Amino acid sequence: MVKWGPVIVGFILAVILGNLFGVVSNAYWGVNLGLFIAGFIVGYWVHEGIWGGLWNATVAGAFGSIVIAIILIIGGTIFGGLAGLAAGILTGLTMIIVSLIANIVAMGVGGAIGGLLSGD
Repeated sequence: MVKWGPVIVGFILAVILGNLFGVVSNAYWGVNLGLFIAGFIVGYWVHEGIWGGLWNATVAGAFGSIVIAIILIIGGTIFGGLAGLAAGILTGLTMIIVSLIANIVAMGVGGAIGGLLSGD
């Protein structure tokens, strides 16, 4: 079950911590460290064990890609008309799938560890 309060806060933390650690250290590892910490906080907050922490942290990470996909679809439609709509939908769906896989690794593992530490 998704708890939307921690998911929204996790999304905001992922944006802030991912950018902060990405600027301070290596762009790839810094961003992943920020996502891991945000996922850990979400997993610890939901108190649903390993699977609940994994699921909520992954949803928090995927929420960002869904927001960006919607922005791409709207922007593509405004600037490119029907062809822009098609390109925005294709790009947005691809981004959501890739982001879900990447967030299972980065935020999901952090959420699972946080859920493990918080217990059921």
